[in-house]
Amino acid sequence: MRAGLPDQSTEPNQGYLKDTLCVSPQTKATPLTLRSIMTTPNQPASQPSGEAQPKPHLQVIPLGGMGEIGKNITAYRYGDEILLVDGGLAFPDASQPGIDLIIPRMDYLLQNAGLIKGWYLTHGHEDHIGGLPYLVARLPKIPMYGGPLTLGLVREKFKEFGIKDSDVDFREVEAGDQLKIGQHFQLDVFRMTHSIPDNTGYVLKTPVGQVVHTGDFKLDEEPGDGKLSDLARLKQAGDEGVLLLLSDSTNAERLGRTPSEAEIARNLEEVIAGCRGRVFLTTFASQVLRLQNILTIAHKLGRRVVIEGRSMLKYTQVAQELGFMEAPEPFLTSDQVAGLQDSQVLFLCTGSQGQPMSVLSRLAFGNHAKIALKRGDSVILSSNPIPGNEEAVNLVINHLYEIGTDVYYPPTYRVHASGHGSRDELAEVLNLVRPKFFLPWHGEPRHQINHARLAQTLPQPPQRTLIARNGDIVHLEENEFKVTGTVPAGAVYVDGLGVGDIGDEVLLDRSAMSQDGIIVLTAVLHPTPHVEIVSRGFARSNADLDAEIRRVALEAVTEGMRGKRRLEDVRNDMYGQVRRFVRKATGRNPVLIPLIVD
Repeated sequence: MRAGLPDQSTEPNQGYLKDTLCVSPQTKATPLTLRSIMTTPNQPASQPSGEAQPKPHLQVIPLGGMGEIGKNITAYRYGDEILLVDGGLAFPDASQPGIDLIIPRMDYLLQNAGLIKGWYLTHGHEDHIGGLPYLVARLPKIPMYGGPLTLGLVREKFKEFGIKDSDVDFREVEAGDQLKIGQHFQLDVFRMTHSIPDNTGYVLKTPVGQVVHTGDFKLDEEPGDGKLSDLARLKQAGDEGVLLLLSDSTNAERLGRTPSEAEIARNLEEVIAGCRGRVFLTTFASQVLRLQNILTIAHKLGRRVVIEGRSMLKYTQVAQELGFMEAPEPFLTSDQVAGLQDSQVLFLCTGSQGQPMSVLSRLAFGNHAKIALKRGDSVILSSNPIPGNEEAVNLVINHLYEIGTDVYYPPTYRVHASGHGSRDELAEVLNLVRPKFFLPWHGEPRHQINHARLAQTLPQPPQRTLIARNGDIVHLEENEFKVTGTVPAGAVYVDGLGVGDIGDEVLLDRSAMSQDGIIVLTAVLHPTPHVEIVSRGFARSNADLDAEIRRVALEAVTEGMRGKRRLEDVRNDMYGQVRRFVRKATGRNPVLIPLIVD
């Protein structure tokens, strides 16, 4: 804890000065800090005479999506009832080689599975629904609520994992619906614009007060489907009184407002109209509203559309089946465009994040089985790299330039806009809701803290703001808002068919092998002791260095055998002496695997 700041765990009701950042003790379960910003101190609730009775309270427990972007899942607990919201995944970065996906730890859910009364899904993006197949498979049958497109995408995802509709209690909802979940939760659903249709926030009515959760949002005044955010419902909640607001913090550092999808559509049309050859356009497959605009633009400009990439095909198929997308003309396959002029074709393809096996990456590196890029083609990246993917995207762009294609991407060309609101939109929501307490959500620490600071500048700032982390138990009463403990939280790595088999130690080994290589030492004891060495990624063939490594290893083995040491100890001696020698001789720390064959 920082010197001079009160310990929140021992003095939970002590007031803090305005704009003070306070840090709570770290715990083993969740080794993260907590910061609190207050405008007025918490008022201690009066205690009844005699034995103190536990007061009714709500617990808000983020298991993913706090202090990070991705794998969103939140548990609300009142008494012996739990309501879950979302179940997403995150994608690995460069420090996690070999990992396919990252999902939230679910220890808390497994321990309290019998208390879960419902599962609400705000929208169909992967960071909100992508982890569901891994989570649902280990829990009892729970009512799962969501909009038509959201549940349609979840059903498709479950099919891939062999989860049948009959295994899940799907319950379709629309904006404006009121849901009674368990005895203590009423959830009022309202529309918020985002980069995917069927996106919602909610007002959660509980015995201790109202909680408003915006979900992912931007206040788009020209959304692709014409359906505006329900700001009237936010104002109504604010007029009634909101105890706690959870609000999207993704763009809390960006000034102004996020551009509308309509503006991006106009810019895309201008760019595509200026292209003379084939057009290859990539964006997030889940950007259903943008995909609809692109289909409309292509039809207007006389281009037939080819869909390339599994996720792009899945999203467009589900969106069309459920009426969220309409194709002016049937899609073509890559084999059907041979008779068309280059100026009559537009390919919609995956690869906006530079994924190695995506369509755009295979095109850039010349590995696509049916299509080859050529001079005169145009490639449009209607997306920004997710943090951590910049290098992969830049590599693809450079290869596209080398081929001779014309490449259009932000910020040089304004062909993408975020699906998350910027500071003016965040302030507008705060002013409408006027919460007593505030929990910035959906963002890394810098986004959360900037959102908190923004809230303090408004005419009616929250009385208290907490910067929570995954695993924090946020305790909420009429006059109490604090962290009272933690539950296990963190990341579970999906590696091929393995879920949770890979830990941080394995990732460290993989990182070490990628940087310094690997050496395998095999000491054969009989008939005559000798050492064999195999290395990969360590150094070019160096007979003198290999000979020295063998000598050091053999000396350790011979000395151990002479002293009649256990084979395990002899192996450890060989490991230690060779490791020290290699580090001194080369300055490298390769992964070293010692083996002894008796």
